[in-house]
Amino acid sequence: MLYYERRARKEGCGTVIGVDEAGRGPLAGPLLVAAVYLKTHRFTARLDDSKKLTPQQRERAFLELGEKAFFDVAVINEGVLDALRITEAASFGVDAAVARLLERLAKGGIGPEGVKILLDGRLRTRLPYPAKEIIGGDGKSLTIAAASIVAKVIRDRLMMIYDRIYPDYDFAAHKGYGTLGHRRRIRRHGLSPIHRLTFCGRGG
Repeated sequence: MLYYERRARKEGCGTVIGVDEAGRGPLAGPLLVAAVYLKTHRFTARLDDSKKLTPQQRERAFLELGEKAFFDVAVINEGVLDALRITEAASFGVDAAVARLLERLAKGGIGPEGVKILLDGRLRTRLPYPAKEIIGGDGKSLTIAAASIVAKVIRDRLMMIYDRIYPDYDFAAHKGYGTLGHRRRIRRHGLSPIHRLTFCGRGG
Protein backbone atom coordinates (compact mmCIF):
# COMPACT_ATOMS: atom_id res chain seq x y z
CA MET A 1 0.00 0.00 0.00
CA LEU A 2 3.05 2.28 0.01
CA TYR A 3 4.51 1.61 -3.45
CA TYR A 4 3.26 4.87 -4.97
CA GLU A 5 4.21 6.93 -1.92
CA ARG A 6 7.76 5.56 -1.95
CA ARG A 7 8.02 6.06 -5.69
CA ALA A 8 6.93 9.69 -5.30
CA ARG A 9 9.59 10.29 -2.66
CA LYS A 10 12.24 8.78 -4.92
CA GLU A 11 11.14 11.32 -7.52
CA GLY A 12 11.81 14.09 -5.01
CA CYS A 13 8.16 14.63 -4.05
CA GLY A 14 8.00 14.85 -0.28
CA THR A 15 4.43 16.13 -0.06
CA VAL A 16 2.22 13.26 -1.21
CA ILE A 17 -1.51 13.96 -1.31
CA GLY A 18 -4.11 11.25 -1.86
CA VAL A 19 -7.53 12.04 -3.34
CA ASP A 20 -10.73 10.02 -3.55
CA GLU A 21 -14.47 10.62 -3.68
CA ALA A 22 -17.68 9.21 -2.27
CA GLY A 23 -21.16 9.55 -3.69
CA ARG A 24 -20.60 9.44 -7.45
CA GLY A 25 -23.64 7.32 -8.21
CA PRO A 26 -26.46 8.07 -5.71
CA LEU A 27 -29.80 9.60 -6.64
CA ALA A 28 -29.62 12.04 -3.74
CA GLY A 29 -27.09 13.88 -1.63
CA PRO A 30 -23.74 15.46 -2.42
CA LEU A 31 -20.56 14.19 -3.99
CA LEU A 32 -17.71 14.34 -1.48
CA VAL A 33 -14.08 14.69 -2.57
CA ALA A 34 -11.38 14.30 0.08
CA ALA A 35 -7.68 15.21 -0.11
CA VAL A 36 -5.36 13.76 2.54
CA TYR A 37 -1.75 14.23 3.60
CA LEU A 38 -0.44 11.59 6.00
CA LYS A 39 1.96 12.68 8.73
CA THR A 40 2.90 9.03 9.30
CA HIS A 41 2.34 5.68 7.64
CA ARG A 42 1.90 3.89 10.96
CA PHE A 43 -1.71 3.22 11.91
CA THR A 44 -3.35 0.84 14.34
CA ALA A 45 -6.68 1.06 12.46
CA ARG A 46 -7.00 -0.61 9.08
CA LEU A 47 -6.63 1.77 6.13
CA ASP A 48 -8.04 0.32 2.94
CA ASP A 49 -10.67 0.93 0.28
CA SER A 50 -13.59 2.23 2.36
CA LYS A 51 -15.95 -0.20 0.61
CA LYS A 52 -13.99 -3.10 2.12
CA LEU A 53 -14.38 -1.79 5.66
CA THR A 54 -17.30 -2.01 8.06
CA PRO A 55 -18.83 1.25 9.34
CA GLN A 56 -17.10 0.62 12.67
CA GLN A 57 -13.72 0.11 10.99
CA ARG A 58 -14.19 3.30 8.98
CA GLU A 59 -15.04 5.29 12.10
CA ARG A 60 -11.96 3.98 13.95
CA ALA A 61 -9.75 4.81 10.99
CA PHE A 62 -11.33 8.27 10.64
CA LEU A 63 -10.65 9.09 14.28
CA GLU A 64 -7.02 8.05 13.94
CA LEU A 65 -6.66 10.05 10.72
CA GLY A 66 -7.84 13.08 12.66
CA GLU A 67 -4.67 12.75 14.74
CA LYS A 68 -2.21 11.55 12.10
CA ALA A 69 -3.21 13.38 8.92
CA PHE A 70 -4.18 16.70 7.47
CA PHE A 71 -7.22 16.62 5.21
CA ASP A 72 -9.82 18.76 3.53
CA VAL A 73 -13.01 18.01 1.62
CA ALA A 74 -15.10 19.52 -1.14
CA VAL A 75 -18.85 19.05 -0.96
CA ILE A 76 -20.48 19.19 -4.40
CA ASN A 77 -24.23 19.57 -3.97
CA GLU A 78 -27.05 18.32 -6.15
CA GLY A 79 -27.47 21.65 -7.96
CA VAL A 80 -23.89 21.58 -9.20
CA LEU A 81 -24.17 17.90 -10.10
CA ASP A 82 -27.28 18.65 -12.17
CA ALA A 83 -25.57 21.58 -13.90
CA LEU A 84 -22.26 19.83 -14.69
CA ARG A 85 -21.24 16.43 -15.89
CA ILE A 86 -20.21 14.22 -12.99
CA THR A 87 -16.60 14.04 -14.21
CA GLU A 88 -16.37 17.83 -14.43
CA ALA A 89 -17.96 18.27 -11.01
CA ALA A 90 -15.57 15.72 -9.50
CA SER A 91 -12.55 17.48 -11.04
CA PHE A 92 -13.77 20.77 -9.60
CA GLY A 93 -14.00 19.06 -6.21
CA VAL A 94 -10.50 17.62 -6.50
CA ASP A 95 -8.97 21.02 -7.24
CA ALA A 96 -10.91 22.72 -4.43
CA ALA A 97 -10.05 20.08 -1.80
CA VAL A 98 -6.37 19.90 -2.75
CA ALA A 99 -5.98 23.68 -2.92
CA ARG A 100 -7.46 24.13 0.55
CA LEU A 101 -5.34 21.29 1.92
CA LEU A 102 -2.19 22.91 0.51
CA GLU A 103 -3.16 26.14 2.28
CA ARG A 104 -3.50 24.25 5.57
CA LEU A 105 -0.16 22.52 5.04
CA ALA A 106 1.52 25.87 4.32
CA LYS A 107 0.23 27.22 7.63
CA GLY A 108 1.82 24.20 9.28
CA GLY A 109 5.15 24.90 7.64
CA ILE A 110 4.82 22.35 4.83
CA GLY A 111 5.45 24.20 1.60
CA PRO A 112 4.09 23.45 -1.87
CA GLU A 113 7.45 22.27 -3.17
CA GLY A 114 7.67 18.60 -4.09
CA VAL A 115 3.91 18.00 -4.26
CA LYS A 116 2.64 14.79 -5.86
CA ILE A 117 -1.08 14.12 -6.14
CA LEU A 118 -2.26 10.52 -6.17
CA LEU A 119 -5.77 10.22 -7.60
CA ASP A 120 -8.12 7.28 -7.48
CA GLY A 121 -9.26 5.95 -10.84
CA ARG A 122 -11.36 8.39 -12.80
CA LEU A 123 -10.46 11.53 -10.89
CA ARG A 124 -8.49 14.31 -12.57
CA THR A 125 -6.89 17.59 -11.53
CA ARG A 126 -6.03 20.82 -13.33
CA LEU A 127 -3.66 22.00 -10.61
CA PRO A 128 -0.01 22.59 -11.67
CA TYR A 129 1.49 19.65 -9.79
CA PRO A 130 2.59 16.17 -10.87
CA ALA A 131 -0.34 13.78 -10.58
CA LYS A 132 -0.85 10.04 -10.94
CA GLU A 133 -4.22 8.46 -11.68
CA ILE A 134 -4.36 4.96 -10.22
CA ILE A 135 -7.18 2.58 -11.14
CA GLY A 136 -8.31 0.95 -7.92
CA GLY A 137 -6.02 3.34 -6.06
CA ASP A 138 -8.02 3.13 -2.84
CA GLY A 139 -6.82 -0.46 -2.54
CA LYS A 140 -3.26 0.19 -3.71
CA SER A 141 -2.18 3.43 -2.03
CA LEU A 142 -2.38 4.10 1.70
CA THR A 143 -2.88 7.81 1.10
CA ILE A 144 -5.74 7.29 -1.35
CA ALA A 145 -7.27 4.72 1.00
CA ALA A 146 -7.21 7.36 3.73
CA ALA A 147 -8.97 9.79 1.39
CA SER A 148 -11.62 7.20 0.55
CA ILE A 149 -12.33 6.72 4.26
CA VAL A 150 -12.54 10.45 4.96
CA ALA A 151 -14.90 11.02 2.01
CA LYS A 152 -17.13 8.08 2.91
CA VAL A 153 -17.39 8.83 6.63
CA ILE A 154 -18.15 12.52 6.15
CA ARG A 155 -20.69 11.86 3.40
CA ASP A 156 -22.44 9.19 5.49
CA ARG A 157 -22.64 11.64 8.40
CA LEU A 158 -24.19 14.24 6.12
CA MET A 159 -26.76 11.74 4.91
CA MET A 160 -27.65 10.95 8.53
CA ILE A 161 -28.38 14.64 9.02
CA TYR A 162 -30.48 14.73 5.86
CA ASP A 163 -32.39 11.73 7.17
CA ARG A 164 -33.59 13.86 10.09
CA ILE A 165 -34.49 16.76 7.79
CA TYR A 166 -36.30 14.56 5.23
CA PRO A 167 -37.50 11.51 7.23
CA ASP A 168 -39.77 10.21 4.45
CA TYR A 169 -36.81 8.91 2.42
CA ASP A 170 -34.82 6.77 4.91
CA PHE A 171 -31.52 8.35 3.85
CA ALA A 172 -29.83 6.89 6.96
CA ALA A 173 -30.29 3.40 5.52
CA HIS A 174 -29.36 3.76 1.86
CA LYS A 175 -27.35 7.05 1.91
CA GLY A 176 -29.08 8.25 -1.24
CA TYR A 177 -28.24 5.26 -3.46
CA GLY A 178 -30.91 3.92 -5.78
CA THR A 179 -32.10 0.95 -3.76
CA LEU A 180 -35.54 -0.56 -4.33
CA GLY A 181 -36.76 0.90 -1.05
CA HIS A 182 -35.45 4.35 -1.96
CA ARG A 183 -37.16 4.27 -5.36
CA ARG A 184 -40.42 3.25 -3.73
CA ARG A 185 -40.22 6.24 -1.40
CA ILE A 186 -39.57 8.55 -4.36
CA ARG A 187 -42.70 7.20 -6.06
CA ARG A 188 -44.67 7.74 -2.85
CA HIS A 189 -43.36 11.16 -1.82
CA GLY A 190 -41.82 12.67 -4.95
CA LEU A 191 -38.34 14.16 -4.96
CA SER A 192 -36.76 15.93 -2.00
CA PRO A 193 -34.68 19.12 -2.35
CA ILE A 194 -31.47 17.05 -2.22
CA HIS A 195 -32.37 14.65 -5.03
CA ARG A 196 -30.33 14.96 -8.22
CA LEU A 197 -32.85 15.73 -10.95
CA THR A 198 -30.70 14.46 -13.80
CA PHE A 199 -29.93 11.23 -11.93
CA CYS A 200 -33.66 10.71 -11.28
CA GLY A 201 -34.62 11.30 -14.92
CA ARG A 202 -36.32 14.63 -14.18
CA GLY A 203 -34.01 17.17 -15.79
CA GLY A 204 -31.30 18.13 -18.23
